[in-house]
Amino acid sequence: MINVIYLYRLARFLYLKKIPVFPKIIQGIIFLFYNCHISYKAKIGKKTYFLHKGMASLILDYVEIGDNCRIGMNVMITGKTPYKKVAKIGNNVWIGPGAIISGPVIIEDNVIIAPNSMLLKSVPKNKIVAGNPAKIIGDVSELEYDIFKNMDFNEGLMPFLEDKTNK
Repeated sequence: MINVIYLYRLARFLYLKKIPVFPKIIQGIIFLFYNCHISYKAKIGKKTYFLHKGMASLILDYVEIGDNCRIGMNVMITGKTPYKKVAKIGNNVWIGPGAIISGPVIIEDNVIIAPNSMLLKSVPKNKIVAGNPAKIIGDVSELEYDIFKNMDFNEGLMPFLEDKTNK
């Protein structure tokens, strides 16, 4: 099955060439096959892609997403009343599954948004945010790995949680 980003790019191309009907038809096909709404009026940069083909995602009109971003499934980038503007997302942003970005926020470059976070405020570059509402919990430069690099999978299992109730 074709990745949703290719259909989006075709619809966006036709929209920019002022061909009126076909972008709407392609958007309908995207909704039918992927259960998502990715507006052809949104601007999505090069090498940005949707994980799991963008299943159940919502990208509103006029949202701007930079280059080399990763967007998880069930991500919603929406507006917020009474604001007319919508989100502007920088380059190298990783948005975890189930994250909601609401309103006219600016997300600068090299940001990680944890899964199921509710982002209501702008985020400076190189930060990691998580929670509902999202708060800054770390800095990307402190990570031991590059989240955008395809690493080899480890064979082992994660350790068990430690019981700190008896200490």
